[in-house]
Amino acid sequence: MELDTFLYNLHFDTDKLLPPDWQPDWEDAPLPYKLYRGLPEIPLTADVPLTLKGRETNSIPSLEEFGHYLWYVYGLTRYSQAAFIEDNEENAAVSYAQLFRRFVPSGGALYPNELYVYLKLEDVPEGVYHYDVAHHRLLLLREGNYDSYLSRSLGNRYNLSNCFCTVFVSTVFGKNFYKYNNFSYRLQGLDTGVLIGQSLEVAGRMGFSTRVCYQFLDRAINHLLGLSEQDESVYAVIPLSIYNVDQMNIENNISISATELSQEVPLLKHVTYNRSKRVIDYPELKEINKASMFEITHSFVNIKQDIPLNNALGTELTILPFPEAISYDLASVCRERHSPDIDFMIGKISQTKVSTLLHETSSFSYQKDLDNTQGKLETGLNLYGTFYNVEGVQDGAYVYDKSTHALRRISKGDLREYLQNCLTVPNVNLFQVPLCLHVVGDKDHLKKELGYRGYRIQQMEAGILVQRLLLTACALEMGGHPLLGFDSNQSDDLYGINSKEKTCLIQIPVGPYRPRVWLKGSLNS
Repeated sequence: MELDTFLYNLHFDTDKLLPPDWQPDWEDAPLPYKLYRGLPEIPLTADVPLTLKGRETNSIPSLEEFGHYLWYVYGLTRYSQAAFIEDNEENAAVSYAQLFRRFVPSGGALYPNELYVYLKLEDVPEGVYHYDVAHHRLLLLREGNYDSYLSRSLGNRYNLSNCFCTVFVSTVFGKNFYKYNNFSYRLQGLDTGVLIGQSLEVAGRMGFSTRVCYQFLDRAINHLLGLSEQDESVYAVIPLSIYNVDQMNIENNISISATELSQEVPLLKHVTYNRSKRVIDYPELKEINKASMFEITHSFVNIKQDIPLNNALGTELTILPFPEAISYDLASVCRERHSPDIDFMIGKISQTKVSTLLHETSSFSYQKDLDNTQGKLETGLNLYGTFYNVEGVQDGAYVYDKSTHALRRISKGDLREYLQNCLTVPNVNLFQVPLCLHVVGDKDHLKKELGYRGYRIQQMEAGILVQRLLLTACALEMGGHPLLGFDSNQSDDLYGINSKEKTCLIQIPVGPYRPRVWLKGSLNS
């Protein structure tokens, strides 16, 4: 399949991504976490704090504190069991689902990502580790100092000597391919972005400076971690420091090659286990991952994404009230947040809540390697949505104009039935949802600037925005449920954005919800 056709089908013709006889093999499902065998281990305490407060000292964190960071970002936090009643003509059957959950949402709770860290902390050997989620511990993959190697992998743009840690977020292709087939590629980018968003939130609470690097020499980084690019590849690199992760102003005209750099360190061969006995091939995912890789640092670019909102789209404005300052304990919000589906219940939403939700979500900025503006670069993403039963806002479809903190109306009326009919997987009753938001981005997915790598970067940035929205909604006593099971063509028609070469990347119903009936238990001391 041509890669352009593949990306088109991911959004507009998803039926073409699946073989006609596709059925997930539930009995042969891989584990939702990666297991290594026979590696030196560094245990991390399960006695994590119940609140996340700023650190009192501006010093390098202890191993115990760093373990808290990892647990709040991606640790196993909860075991839950939910009951499902299946009605048929003869009788009603009850089935149960048992899941290990984390603080971040994931498509099908399959968690396709893994975390690796390059650590320089006291009391532990300096080197590269895998975060063993199943046992909340670190496993030593490669010992030694790799500041120079990593700096060159990032194009010599950052001073990593002041960073106590560098985080690598990878994607294991098979972890959700067995269920979603080729559609998993879209999920993998969004899941990675949600995880990056959570890492930025936790790092900020703990006083760590961060910078998200989307551009790096893929094969050099994967080689350092001992990953096979046929099975797993790093999507993002995040240096952590107690100082600013400063960009180095180095005039460097020498292009660094991933192939040459990889020859500086020996090949790693570790034994892993994932439970699956039947390996399903995914040639399209391998091909687009290969096409997205950077082989030389001269391929890195700075891009200008500051795309102003087209004011001609929705000229009737509803000026929102000045947003109230919101302060919340991230730890308690993480524990409370989940994705309601059948639990949504309709209710009147105040204009103040809507104002705060949109402002807090859209105003979030972070430092990244796509520009030189210290995190002020726009993502090129906008928030659109349908509103029903919102105080002071007529029912209809709107786009949020961040520059004026206002809603621009696109169409009038109760659009819940339209959106319900747009669902390809009707697992949410949108008649019970007052807000249905869409993250909207360019159809070309940054391909002009970054090639096929631009697609996954756009998906990751959308995921970061989604995580910010979900946390804010929970702090405002509402729930949000990220959805990809909707018809993008119909949603784009609703907002009239086809002619603007934009599309809906993800849909998030938001609103009040009733308590869910389930058994759940925390997985920390």
